[in-house]
Amino acid sequence: MKPSNVHLLGLPNEILLIILRKLNNIDVLYSLLDINNGRLDIIAQENTFTNILNFVNTNNISLIDRFCIYILPRIHHCIKYFILEPVFMERILLAAVYPNLTELKLFNFEQQIASKYFTDESSLRSVFQQQITSLILVNNDKGARIDSFKEYTRNDMLPNLKCFSLKSYFRFQQYEQIPSLLRRMLYLEHLTLYLCIKDQHRITDGTRVQDDILAHMSQLHSLTFYISTYIDSGELRHNISREHIQQTFINIGQQNATTIVNRLSRSVVECSIFSLPFAFDYLGSLGNTFPNIIFNYVTYLVVEDKDAFRHEFFVRIARSFPLLKDLRIFNIELQLSSDCTLSSDHSQSYSMIEYPHLTSLDVGYSHRDYLEQFLNETKACVPCLTKLKVSPRHLKIVTKNFTREETRRNCANIKQLITLQPLDDSQDYYHYFPSLQN
Repeated sequence: MKPSNVHLLGLPNEILLIILRKLNNIDVLYSLLDINNGRLDIIAQENTFTNILNFVNTNNISLIDRFCIYILPRIHHCIKYFILEPVFMERILLAAVYPNLTELKLFNFEQQIASKYFTDESSLRSVFQQQITSLILVNNDKGARIDSFKEYTRNDMLPNLKCFSLKSYFRFQQYEQIPSLLRRMLYLEHLTLYLCIKDQHRITDGTRVQDDILAHMSQLHSLTFYISTYIDSGELRHNISREHIQQTFINIGQQNATTIVNRLSRSVVECSIFSLPFAFDYLGSLGNTFPNIIFNYVTYLVVEDKDAFRHEFFVRIARSFPLLKDLRIFNIELQLSSDCTLSSDHSQSYSMIEYPHLTSLDVGYSHRDYLEQFLNETKACVPCLTKLKVSPRHLKIVTKNFTREETRRNCANIKQLITLQPLDDSQDYYHYFPSLQN
C-alpha cells in the first residue's frame, strides 16, 4: 500500500467521512467497496453514499459493469433515489431488486425512451407502477423530440405516483398529449411542469390550466409551472391582454401566478404563464416587458424581442437575475441610447452594470451594440466572463481591431471564444485575450 494511502487510513472515521462527502457517491462506492479493506467497506455503505446515486454523464462501461454485477446487488436495500440517463437505465434498474427505491430522475427524456419503458409491456412496468412515487423527466437536448405521447398515454393508471415533474426546455407541438399523460396520475400530490409549446391556435391561460389539469387531480397539493405558448398572430381573433390572462388565474384561485406577453416578431407572439416564486434555473425566452420580480434561481437566460433593448433593460436584467451565469441575446435591432446622459465633455455616459456571476455570453446573432453593451467597461463589469460567442466582424469593430482600452478589461478572462466565421489572429488579438485556451 502506498504511503499516501496509509496516511489516509490513519485518519479517524469522522474525518474520513468529511473528506468523502465532498466526492461523488459513485466515485466513493467504485473506489472503496470490495477492495479488501473492511473499514473502508463499512464506511462506503453509509446511507450518505448509498441513498442517492447519480449516474448522469457516466460513460465508463467498465464502471457500469462493476456496479451492475457487484456493487448494486450489495447495496440494493439502501438505494432510494436514482438519477439516470436512458442509455443505462434499464440495465441499472434490473441489476437488483430495490425495495426502498421511490424516486427516479431521468435526463434526456424523449419520445423513443418513453414509448419503450412507460408502457404496459415494459420490462420496468412494476418499478414505475408499484414503486416510484416521485418521477422527474428532464429534456435538455435540443435535438430530442417529445412530439407524440400517444404510445404511452393509453396505458394503466399510476396510482402510487405522488410527485411528477416534466421539464422540456425546447419547443414541441403536441400539447394535447400532456393532459392525457397526467390523467394516468389520479393521486398526484405535487406536479411540476416546464413546457414550451409551438404552433398553437390558442394561448394557455388559467382557464386551460383548470380544465386540462386541476379539474382531474383532486389530490393535488402544489402546482409549480412555467408554460410558454408560441402563436401565429394571424391566428388570434383579438389582441392578447396580460390583464385578461391574469384574471383567468384569479378566477381559479391561483393568485400566485403571473403572465408575460412578448412579440418576438410581426408574426409570432409568445405568452408565458408561471407560478410564483419562479422555481426554475432556466428561462428560455424573455423580452422587453417582464414583471418587476426577482428570479432567484435562474442561471440560464435567453432574451429576444422584435424591438431594441435599451441600456435600462440590462440594468433590470442584472437586478432581477442575481445568479445569472449564461446569457444569450437575440436582437438584430440597433440599441436605443435614450438611457444615457451627457458628461461634462459631451460624451455619452451610462450607469455601469455589474454581472458578478456571468460566465457565458452569446451575442452571435445580435446587433453589435449588444456586444458593446457587455464588453465596454463603462457600461458593464463581467469579472467572471470566460466564454463568448460572437460575430468576428462585430468583435473587431467593437474592440477596434483589438486595441481599444475600454473593452480590454472585460476580455481579459475569456478562455473560450466562439466565432461564427474564422477569425484572423494577430499579435494584438492574442494580447487582447491573454486567457484563451488553445
